[in-house]
Amino acid sequence: MDAEEFDVAAITGYCVYEKKKNREIKNPKQIKLKNGRPAVKGTCASCGKTIFRIGKLK
Repeated sequence: MDAEEFDVAAITGYCVYEKKKNREIKNPKQIKLKNGRPAVKGTCASCGKTIFRIGKLK
């Protein structure tokens, strides 16, 4: 799956560094956790730190 297929602005997550909800995820990548659950990993658009969200890309 390519991230270009999805509306990037709709993909949000919790930024632990800023302690803020609904931060946009830049360059989202679909990954799989050790237990097999899907997740999204990328970069916070406002601070540039790594941001993570459990669940599939929509």
